[in-house]
Amino acid sequence: MEVVGTRDNDCAANLISVDFMHHNTQNLKYSCIIIQTMRKDESIAVLSRWNFWTNIPETGKERSQLQQALKYLKSKANKVVVISGVRRSGKTVLTRQIVKKLIEERHDAKSTLIINFEEPSFSEELDLKHLQSTYDAYIEIIQPSMQPVVILDEIQEIPKWEKFVRSLQERNEARIIVTGSSSALMSGEFSTVLTGRTLEINMFPLSFREFLNFSGMELGTPLDMILKKDEIIRNLKVYEESGGFPEVVIEIDDELKFAILRKIYEDILFKDIVKRWSVRNIDKLEFLGTYYLTNISSPITFNKISKFLKMPVKTVETYSKYLEASNLIFFIKRFSFSLKEQENSPRKVYSIDTGLANSAGFRFQTNYGKFVENTVATQLLRKTSEDPFTDVYYWKDYQHREVDFVVKDGLRVKQLIQVCYDIEDLGTKERELEAIVRASKELECDNLLVITWDYEGEEDFKGKMIEYIPLWKWLLKGFASQAPQVPQDQ
Repeated sequence: MEVVGTRDNDCAANLISVDFMHHNTQNLKYSCIIIQTMRKDESIAVLSRWNFWTNIPETGKERSQLQQALKYLKSKANKVVVISGVRRSGKTVLTRQIVKKLIEERHDAKSTLIINFEEPSFSEELDLKHLQSTYDAYIEIIQPSMQPVVILDEIQEIPKWEKFVRSLQERNEARIIVTGSSSALMSGEFSTVLTGRTLEINMFPLSFREFLNFSGMELGTPLDMILKKDEIIRNLKVYEESGGFPEVVIEIDDELKFAILRKIYEDILFKDIVKRWSVRNIDKLEFLGTYYLTNISSPITFNKISKFLKMPVKTVETYSKYLEASNLIFFIKRFSFSLKEQENSPRKVYSIDTGLANSAGFRFQTNYGKFVENTVATQLLRKTSEDPFTDVYYWKDYQHREVDFVVKDGLRVKQLIQVCYDIEDLGTKERELEAIVRASKELECDNLLVITWDYEGEEDFKGKMIEYIPLWKWLLKGFASQAPQVPQDQ
């Protein structure tokens, strides 16, 4: 049989095939555009729940770091503002307060962008590409009218986020704030990519002054402190027992307070340590964390802990670094003019919050002195975070005389602080004063302070003038009332 028109039929078939492929390609392009548009719309819908474009999210009571953050944000050098600190200390709320204040100062609400990377809707898309596409969707759809303020909340969830931030900053395209746990934000990649480009703010649980404010007590004048002394002391007992995490402070039910504290403790362990460093021996990590919270205000060595908990010394040291990096605990070293002796001496351990120690470690009712010392240590830690020239140590001599805190300003010892809950006990008083006078002579420092629970006065002891001040008054009039210094560009 003869086949007629085979070539023409083949050509026609090829034309149909090409047309079909072209049609499919066009459909695929349209489909991609539709999907991309849908994803942009979905991103904006999610973002609108966190942002001030159409509504004003809850901003809570003003935090003490607000003015400092605004000052950093408006710097002519356009530094990246880094807000770090322990989980649930109020970083997210502070960023909302920043945006609200900017809007009150006539900054366009649509020229602000908050992206919370712990938003469940983002859980399966957390990568650098998603970060860029989310920002592009904001620019395209919201259309900011001025240089936007971009807040990247819990940014450590995005691998290599530093490159995106650096790119925005180098082009001077936006003012940028990033928040997250200290352990993640201080990573090697962060240090390398953004060296010299940041100003940092450390967030802590509420100071005692903030605690009183959150509890509804305003102290506007020195007279308020005198007239409300009894109420202040009652609140101080609550502060010592339940700590200063904002959500704990506003809760009125004691059982719920401790449930919240336990959840914070677990989240720090599992989200900030286990997840970040892929810790496998979780039981040992929990054991060590509880050990530290049970032994606040006490000297420790990794070797002794290793023997007591039956853990390798290297594991104790590594897990201790994780716990410190997550801001659950912190250490204070022994003062010595020899760096080697400083490193080899026992260090004292403290909890970032007495409420955490009370819920996960031992009970406040039987350890008043330890909790008071921990509160002083945390307040001093605030000071060192604000002033890069201030360091804090403890002092101990060969006769085991000890001073709780040595405050060092540059090369000079500025103040010696002894914490003595029960100054009425003559034996305790004699021991504490002997130690501080001995340290005064050795360190050539005559600024001697004893912090008590409620005793106030002055005393000449063996030729040295010693000041006594109640804890509540020191917390309200001491370091907390001093304006933070603005650090030099890094």
